[in-house]
Amino acid sequence: MTRAMIEAVGLHKSFGETHALAGLDFDVKEGTILCMLGPNGAGKTTAVRILTTLTRPDSGSATVAGIDVLRHPAEVRAKIGVAGQYAALDEILTGRENLQMVGRLYRVDAAAAKKRADDLLAHFELTDAADRTVKTYSGGMRRRLDLGAALMAQPPVIFLDEPTTGLDPKGRLSMWDLIADLARGGTTVLMTTQYLEEADRLADDIAVIDHGRVIARGTADELKRQVGGERLEVIVSDTPGLAAARRVLEALGEGPARVDEDDRRVSVAVASHDGVLTRAIRELDSAGVHVDDIGFRRPTLDEVFLSLTGRPAEETPEITQ
Repeated sequence: MTRAMIEAVGLHKSFGETHALAGLDFDVKEGTILCMLGPNGAGKTTAVRILTTLTRPDSGSATVAGIDVLRHPAEVRAKIGVAGQYAALDEILTGRENLQMVGRLYRVDAAAAKKRADDLLAHFELTDAADRTVKTYSGGMRRRLDLGAALMAQPPVIFLDEPTTGLDPKGRLSMWDLIADLARGGTTVLMTTQYLEEADRLADDIAVIDHGRVIARGTADELKRQVGGERLEVIVSDTPGLAAARRVLEALGEGPARVDEDDRRVSVAVASHDGVLTRAIRELDSAGVHVDDIGFRRPTLDEVFLSLTGRPAEETPEITQ
């Protein structure tokens, strides 16, 4: 059985009257990626700060690589790499110098640190920029270099706190590939994110966090099944047709229909496919609704998130100290 490389049990943390964590429990199996998904203020960054020994919880316990975070923080630090929301780099130094400096701080000898830096620069496609100062790097280059710095000591556990924040789509895709490569190489990854597509793409497991506790846990497919089966979705040709389309779909489906006026889209959960699509087409036609598209689709993680938390993924800033 694969062992848990990260475990959190009953973590509580308050800042004044704000309860950042309210009994957080989860674990991450060796060589897997757990995406901690939640809105701003849910407690994600506070959890990472506790697990990386930067903050002490008010109560609860945690281990990383089998080491107690509270009792042996120095030993934990030797086993982890951390890339926060903002790249922790010295802008005056070059990319190569930044990596070598981090290696020396991890007590890697000079020759080994130089070789490791060269290997990481090549892996992250930064060799051409290795001897430029970091202040000349783009946002995507900085994020890649920051991740490289977290890997200098070849730690078995990596913490990534919203690692693709601020990246353009190309940079985000590149970072996703790099993170997936880490897990394939046996590294255990705990990653926080607000990007639902990111969790869907990368995670072996997803923990949905809200108000400082896990409110749902599972693979992307398992979480989608919690919202219900497939949905019947209609895109109407004009906005006036939305009301009639809603009435038709609610008569055929289970529960209230969802309406997106901007996209002229109406959808409803359905128990099965049997005859539903044919009936929907016939009844929409009878109601005089002009349809651009109709079909079945599975729930998205966006819908899962909204269903579980009742609000979108951006709400209030997280409070940490």
